[in-house]
Amino acid sequence: MSVKILIADDDELIRESLKIILNMDEKFTVVATASNGLEAVKACLKGDIDVALLDVRMPVMNGVEALKEIVSKCSTKTLILTTFDEDEYIKDALKYGAMGYLLKNNSPEKIKNAIYTVINGNIVLQDTIINKIISHDKENQANFTENNKFTGREREIIKLISEGLSNKEIALNLYIS
Repeated sequence: MSVKILIADDDELIRESLKIILNMDEKFTVVATASNGLEAVKACLKGDIDVALLDVRMPVMNGVEALKEIVSKCSTKTLILTTFDEDEYIKDALKYGAMGYLLKNNSPEKIKNAIYTVINGNIVLQDTIINKIISHDKENQANFTENNKFTGREREIIKLISEGLSNKEIALNLYIS
């Protein structure tokens, strides 16, 4: 049984090229295409689609908005396939349930493998996307640490609070009244 795929991209050349590439492999069948996010949502609501490949920037409804709708209303798994690697798109796509985020510069084989990864319930992220996420996380950690420097005494109090001690017990523990 082949994996039923929806391709949503506002670029007709991309849609048709991907359709040809995927349909050449007997493991895949492109059952629908969409030129915007709203069409993608409607197709997923109508049909039996296993995986939706969604571009991010599309007219009428962008890919992230479409993703939110699809994930909340269908059993279709979603994979972002785009040229855009802006932090906001990545963060939102993953937050709203994308099973993967790939850039269009991948080979057809990598895209096919990604579809299989997603259909098997796993998440797939391109290396550059993983690096962006890790880098962004490190920046946030550094900013959090920089903006939240506690004195040694404050850290002691926080530790005791986290252990569930009352104010009176903390005062006794730290020899303060």
